[in-house]
Amino acid sequence: MSTQDETETEPDVDAVDYDALEELLGDSVVDRETHHNAEAFVVRGDAVQDALSTLKAEGFDHLASVSAQELEDRYESIYHLRQYDDAQAEVSVVVPTPREDPSHESAAPIYSTANWHEREAYDLVGMNYEGHPDLRRILLPQTWQGHPLSKDYDQDKPQIVALEKHKNPIEEDMQVETDGDDLDTMFLNIGPHHPATHGVLHLKTVLDGEQVADVEPDIGYLHRCQEQMCQNSTFRHQIMPYPDRWDYTPAGILNEWAYARAIEDLADIEVPYYAQVIRTMAAELTRISAHLLAVATFGLDIVGDFAAVFMYAMRDRDYVMDILEDLTGQRMMYNYLRLGGVVWDLPEPREEFFEKIRQFLEQLPEKTDEYHNVLTQNELFQMRTVNTGYLAPEVAKDYGATGPVARASGVDYDLRRDDPYGIYDELDWDVITKEGGDNYARLMVRMQEVEESAKIIEQCINILEDFDEEEREIQSNVPRSLKPDPGQEIYKAVEGAKGELGIYIRTDGTEKPARFKIRGPSFVNLSALKEMSEGELISDLVATIGSLDIVLAEVDR
Repeated sequence: MSTQDETETEPDVDAVDYDALEELLGDSVVDRETHHNAEAFVVRGDAVQDALSTLKAEGFDHLASVSAQELEDRYESIYHLRQYDDAQAEVSVVVPTPREDPSHESAAPIYSTANWHEREAYDLVGMNYEGHPDLRRILLPQTWQGHPLSKDYDQDKPQIVALEKHKNPIEEDMQVETDGDDLDTMFLNIGPHHPATHGVLHLKTVLDGEQVADVEPDIGYLHRCQEQMCQNSTFRHQIMPYPDRWDYTPAGILNEWAYARAIEDLADIEVPYYAQVIRTMAAELTRISAHLLAVATFGLDIVGDFAAVFMYAMRDRDYVMDILEDLTGQRMMYNYLRLGGVVWDLPEPREEFFEKIRQFLEQLPEKTDEYHNVLTQNELFQMRTVNTGYLAPEVAKDYGATGPVARASGVDYDLRRDDPYGIYDELDWDVITKEGGDNYARLMVRMQEVEESAKIIEQCINILEDFDEEEREIQSNVPRSLKPDPGQEIYKAVEGAKGELGIYIRTDGTEKPARFKIRGPSFVNLSALKEMSEGELISDLVATIGSLDIVLAEVDR
């Protein structure tokens, strides 16, 4: 076992022949930049679709995120592309526009996931995307004035939000004549305050009888300007508490690692091996906590069994939260990671802490058997979840789905293995995939991932138990004031509880980011809900929402 300071695995620069790609893109490219994670091609605004089509044909089938920003002399969009088959094969497409006309071609005809990403960029930054199928606000009310992340936004300006009456958006298309009578569809509001929406989510649903003819998620009820708060905070001390708030299931340590991974790579900060082991163990404990909550609430949604399904899973989740509280001092908002390591060492006496974890791990197989007995083997549960909410593999990729949602559709993509960080590449564990693509498969992936997380945790404990006391370094030496060189850009991600949680950062030489963009997996996965629900029963829609395991603070950020 190595005890030397180790940095995370560097991106495989040989995975992409950027010169060949540039030649392939031809005169669409007007310049080329080097970002920390990948090369970036600067593309003309009228050649966006051609360039992205070419790159998608070359295997870049995963549009991970879209970042938009206003600079002193221009606006620009950045499309962060990677490959589902090789997550370390990355490339970015930068599209600059004049300040007086921030407009260029939309990527939505090429990648369906760009629909929501570009709507968010329009809403918050003010970018205009030509040819977008539905370019309107997504987080703020449609009557909102101005764009909050633009430089000329007046935050003191009074806003008037009018009450809109909802009508059936496809009423004319869905009229059917039967024996001289018109059979009309019905418009149904689900939420925003409804237990089956798992938070403040409003679903504009059109029903034809009991079948879903159309559904549109209406988000933004929980928007808290997290990106802007991070942009107003310092790299070294002030940003780290925020990631816990993005996923309060709680999976906050996973989120903290996303930010840490981005800025540590950007600022060339090494993390001691000992701290990497602790991070990996803590991350998997939070993954178990998040997945157990998903199992508990999903069972409650489907079979309505509060006593058995919900309470069993919540009981075991509380045990995990007790362990995390011992480690971090907090029960939900951990704030445990620090740049260069973790805030403090394992609790003393260490033997008791390890024993507490081992007791939980030893009991876990029996607990998961209980879940299968009362949930997955329940005939009613199977009727409600098998072959409902189907998401085909290619559709999942087109919408940028990741995490258990994608893996349940057979998409073998997990950043812990495919773009390694921490000590995941040293451990024995498996990526769980299913071919079903339905609500049942998504639950099964999460339940089996709990078992894989337990394997990872046990191996981490074995390493920590034998670690030389003199070499237990929890943090590297990081300057008190962190000011990365100006003009640097990076997109880095980790495998969060819900999927790929990515961070884009641009620096300007100060101790605060010039741009801080969060790629929330819940936001992206939710955008595919319509594809999974059309033609299904309204009861299946409730099951599908639960199977996505979204957290609205991560959707709205």
